[in-house]
Order: sequence, then structure tokens, then C-alpha cells
Amino acid sequence: MKPGHNSLGKRRVHKIAVVVAAMLLVVLLAVGLWYSQHRKDPDAAALTGVASQMRHDPSAWTHEEKDASEMLRDIHDANVAAIGVSPSAILVSRRDGLKYFVTDHNATFSHALLLGEPKSGEAASYQLVWLPDADIQTGGARWVQAFDQFRDGISVLLPLLLIGGMVWFMRREMRGGATLLSEAPTLRFDDVIGAGEAKAALADIRGYLSDPTQFTSMGVRAPCGILMVGGPGVGKTRLAQALAGECGASFISITGSYFSAKYYGVGIQKVKHLFELARKNAPTVIFIDEADGLAKRTDTGGGPVEAESNRIINQLLAEMDGFASNEGVIIVAATNHPDNLDEALRRPGRFDRTVQVRLPDREDRAKIFRFYAEKLKSKSADIDYDQLARLTTGLSPATVAMVVNQAGLVARKAGDTEITSKHFMEAIKIARIGDVSGAERALSEDERTRIAVHEAGHGLVAALLGTGVLEEVTILPRGGALGVALITKAQDKHLYRETEIRNEIQVLLGGRNAEILTFSEASSGAASDLQEASRISLDMVSKFGFNNDGDLFSLAALPSQYAGLQMKNAIGHANVLLKELNELCFGLLHAYEPVLRAIADELLEQETVPGETVYRLIREHKSTLKIVHEPEAA
Repeated sequence: MKPGHNSLGKRRVHKIAVVVAAMLLVVLLAVGLWYSQHRKDPDAAALTGVASQMRHDPSAWTHEEKDASEMLRDIHDANVAAIGVSPSAILVSRRDGLKYFVTDHNATFSHALLLGEPKSGEAASYQLVWLPDADIQTGGARWVQAFDQFRDGISVLLPLLLIGGMVWFMRREMRGGATLLSEAPTLRFDDVIGAGEAKAALADIRGYLSDPTQFTSMGVRAPCGILMVGGPGVGKTRLAQALAGECGASFISITGSYFSAKYYGVGIQKVKHLFELARKNAPTVIFIDEADGLAKRTDTGGGPVEAESNRIINQLLAEMDGFASNEGVIIVAATNHPDNLDEALRRPGRFDRTVQVRLPDREDRAKIFRFYAEKLKSKSADIDYDQLARLTTGLSPATVAMVVNQAGLVARKAGDTEITSKHFMEAIKIARIGDVSGAERALSEDERTRIAVHEAGHGLVAALLGTGVLEEVTILPRGGALGVALITKAQDKHLYRETEIRNEIQVLLGGRNAEILTFSEASSGAASDLQEASRISLDMVSKFGFNNDGDLFSLAALPSQYAGLQMKNAIGHANVLLKELNELCFGLLHAYEPVLRAIADELLEQETVPGETVYRLIREHKSTLKIVHEPEAA
């Protein structure tokens, strides 16, 4: 018998006992109500004639209703042969055979007028019959009786419903919604584009789930848990599904917030149920997305919420590396913030292997574009996937999929029936910069001129220093920007030399210096450029050791509360670096001022200038300078 079967059997027997007890209670209450309604008075006096008929079948008196005053008149005139008193009405039978009833709610009238003792020596001229079981359905009395019966039924059933509802709700909370997929995932590693490093790291896990004897025969213990770390949208969930699909294993998918609960102890029961379900259906892959939702254990005594969170993590630790066997169960957790996990979860025996899931490189992005584009109605021959991959440096697979879908939306909006390269280009701009806004309607001619000069400065410096490929320069507002110089990297870079970073800062300062060169003053449009340039320069002098005085100490080595005290000196070095690069940028723009003005004029006329136009203007300017200087050299 597998672990957990005894406890499950006990729970099933207990549930059946509760149901049987509830059914017996309902049966007993029903029998009691039936008996109270159908029992007869054995001591009832023998009646004759009309009185006997009235007791056995009072329905003949319910066809005609009269006022109580007429009944009193008939009694006074001795015209009454029999009177029947019930809890809700008085039945009257006259000597001439007339039968009628008088409504008497709660028997108030009958007690006051008819049930008094006759005078001494006198006998009543009629028979008086007590009809406790008579069901006189008259007017509003029918509704009152129906309401009373409904109320009695509700009073019996409501407690049972409440108890049953509470039991059902607590059981549902304890299960927490963790269920197996109806079928094992069909996804394979080959279906996941890129993530080669992560696939290689998961190879041992695939081997363990497929054939655990190759590990146990050598006395090797396979990893218990895998922690996949990476940014949002890089494919952590797909890798976990592919791992289960490679092994034909069962798959359970939950989130870090799955274990939290409103009631004391329910979170611990969720952990137990999760592992019981996984062991019962082994081999099983338990995938915990957003695992940082488990938070960390605290010892500050913050209250019942923190205490319950600590108990949940303790139970999870015990289940992962406790006395119970987890053979055939692998836990794969994904998070963007591994530092938020409790330290005990990351020690060997729990999440003892960390897999980095990185962004796709250019070749992988091209494959992802091709994969999603083939599902759309597109002109594949017209699409340069390598160019699209170059334009989307740093984007995750999920973002690439969104770009492809956005291209379809752009085509639909334009009224086209097929998706072409121009639609993909527009979709990439929307993803990286933002959609075209209507801000240009509110811009004056002077503002448009300044924006054109500003963006021309960015594009010209980028093209001269070769910081990337200048795709285009536009003064069409997108997102929160009034203009954009679209610069892409020819290839993915993970390391930057000092010269490359200095060139990046000059590109950021190019817009402001172009304004100063043309209008002799800058505008507030360079605020975000200065902010980014200041951040990069501060990193250069405080973390990378790129400063003139040879100071190599990195402020990143200090705790945050102490690093702030040493920041003043670093800011001074960063400011010196910014001034130096600002002068270099201004001198470069001054040397190519004709090209700057030509680009700005093109922008004012066309609103968007391709990068090739900028490169062409630079080549023409260089050839002009060569021609001018040749006679001097001779």
C-alpha cells in the first residue's frame, strides 16, 4: 500500500459516518412531524349525527363563510344543532341543515364566547365538538399554514446545510485547487526555442525521472528541487512542461500564493495534500511559479499571519527533505527574485540546483519570429527575420510573440489582408517605444524644429561613433517621447568596454548639444537623457573603476546604509566625466554641423528619416571635406 492510503481511507469512513448520521436525523424529524399531524385523540367522546360527521370530515362546512354575529343570532334562537371548534375556525351546523364556518384565528373567539360553562341546571341546545385535527383551509389561513410548514422545514434543513457547506468549504480550502493535468504534457525540449543552457542543466532530471535505477544503483541521490531563475517571459513555464513531457511524468502547476489561506492550519494541509497527490501519481513534476510568493521565515513575532507563513514554509521544508520518501517527485520552482526565498529552501536537499534561463540571442529570436509568423497569414518571402531579430535585442520570447500578434493588429488596422515586413517594423516600434500618439497636434512650429534638431543630434552622434545600427530618426511622438532615434545593436552584447560606454553617454548628450549648437541654449527635452547619462557615469566611477584618479573601490561592496555616505565623492567624479564627454560630443557635432542641419530639415519635411539617409549625408560631408583639404595638402 502506498503512503497516505491509510489516512485517505480514514477520512472517507469519517465522511460516510457523518452523512449517515445526518440522514438518520432527517428521517427521525420527518417521522415525528408525520405522527404529530396524524395522531388521533383516543379519549374523544362518542359523537352522533352531524357532530360525528363534523369530526370525521369537516370539509362540508368550508364552502360558506358567515360573520360571527350571525352565528350568535343562531345560537340565541336555538337554531344550532352542533358547533365544532378548531384552532382556526368555528364550524356551525343549523337544525335546518345549513352548514357554514366562522374564521377564528388562534381560537380567540371560541374561547371567549363558546367554551364557557352553561348556567346551573341548564343544558346546551347543541353539541359542542373539539376538532384539533381539522384542517380548515380558509382564505389567508392557507398561506399562514404553508408559511409555517415552510419555516419548520427550513429550521430543520438550514443547520444541516450550514454544517455541510462548512465541511465542503474547508475541504476545498485544504485541497487548494492543486490538480493533475488530465494528460501528461506533450511539449518536448526540441519544441522550446533557445534556452540551451537551461536544457543542459535539466538533462539529469530528465534521466532521473525516466530511469531512476541508473542513479540509485550507483548510490547517487538525484536533485530534489530545481530553481529556475530568469526574467519574466523567458520561458520558465514551458521548460517545466517540456521536462514533464520528456519523461512522460504527471504535471502539477501552482503558484507561490497557493499555500496562503485565510484559516489557521489550512496552508499546512495544502502542503500535505500537494505531496500526497504527487507521490500517489509519481513520477510527478510539481511546478511552482512565482515561488518568491512564499516569502521568508521571520522571527520578529509580527503576528498570526507571519506565524502561519513560517509554519507553511516549515512544512514545505519537511515534505521536501523529511522522513517521507519523495522518489519520483521533482519540484521545479520559477522566480524572478531568488533572493526573496528562504535560505533553507536553497540548501542542498531542497532546491539544490539553480538553472539560469536567459534571454534568447539573435539567432533564437529569428527562429521565434519565424515560428509565430508561420501561424499567421503573412508574406514570408517579404520578411527579413534576421533584421527583426536585430531590432528586438533584449526582448523575451513572450514579448516577441506579442510583437508578432501586434503586427497582425497593425495589418488589420491598415486594411491589409496579409502581414508584411512593414507591419512587423511598426509592431517592433510599438513594443520598444510606444504607439504613435496625437501629441503632434499640440506642438508649435518652434517646438517641432527643436525636436527635429534634438533627434538629429542623437542620430548623428550614434552614426558617427558606431554605437549601433541607426535604423531611423523620427519626430512622430510615440508613447511618452516627442521624437525617437531608433538605434539597434548588430549583435547581443554582455560585456562593454570603457570606450563603448563613453560613446553611449555621448549619444545621450547628442540631443542637448545639438540644441545648444543650433539655438545657443538647451531645453527641458533633454531631462531624461541627462538622467540616464548620469546613472551610467555614476556606475562607471563607483562600480566599474572607470575614473581618472585610479580609484578602484566599488561602492557596491558596501551595505546600502553605508554606500550612501560615500556617494558624494563618486558623484563628483561622475560629474567630471560627464563634462569631459559633453565637450567631446559638442566638438563632434560642431565638425558635422552641416549634416546636423540637413537631417533636421529632412525631419521637418518628412517627419521620419531612414538611417541610410543619415549615413549617406555623413559620407557626402566627408568627401566634401576631403576635396576641400586636398589643395592645401598639395
